[in-house]
Amino acid sequence: MRLGVPLDTVKAARLEQLLDELQRWNRTYNLTAIRDRAAMVTHHVLDSLSIQADLRGRRIADVGTGAGFPGLPLAIMNPQRRFTLIDSNGKKIRFIEHAARQLQLSNVEALQQRVEDSRPAQPFDTVVTRALAAVPRLLELVQPLCDAHTRVLAMKGKWPQAELDQLKGPWRYPESHILNVPGIEEARCVIVLSRDVGSDAVGGDG
Repeated sequence: MRLGVPLDTVKAARLEQLLDELQRWNRTYNLTAIRDRAAMVTHHVLDSLSIQADLRGRRIADVGTGAGFPGLPLAIMNPQRRFTLIDSNGKKIRFIEHAARQLQLSNVEALQQRVEDSRPAQPFDTVVTRALAAVPRLLELVQPLCDAHTRVLAMKGKWPQAELDQLKGPWRYPESHILNVPGIEEARCVIVLSRDVGSDAVGGDG
């Protein structure tokens, strides 16, 4: 795979099954505006897997997951990690629960709630978001899920320099980078945010 993510036949079959279920449910519940199968592969599956190398730790939260992206494809590829998919939309959470059962993803938990109302028993190692909010607001929203060691991955389109200019310590983003997703011509990047414990400095690249 051009993304550098190893893909065996079992995982490939599960990703195909995930799209089968998404297309079937989408006809009734309108879970995603993307209906073309090829576009689902690029804009949902490949886009989701583009941040695989940026994950850290065993406990991952996908905030504002929608119909389960990027959380479900990442859960398929990372059975050793535990994924909590959070969204306030009931029909999308029901789809995630259904898909997790059909694909036998025992490492997936779906929560219907607003992220700012979340009170996890322990903080997550990595928090993932895709086009959720401007970076400063995003960090406010996911604060209940984080501690000083949590890594926040903000998936974005164009490089959001104006948002990054508003960041205040201790958050920094030196590992942020452009994403090259096969089949997607639009700009993609991931802002990798972590706390610089003991420092208020903010750094980054563009």
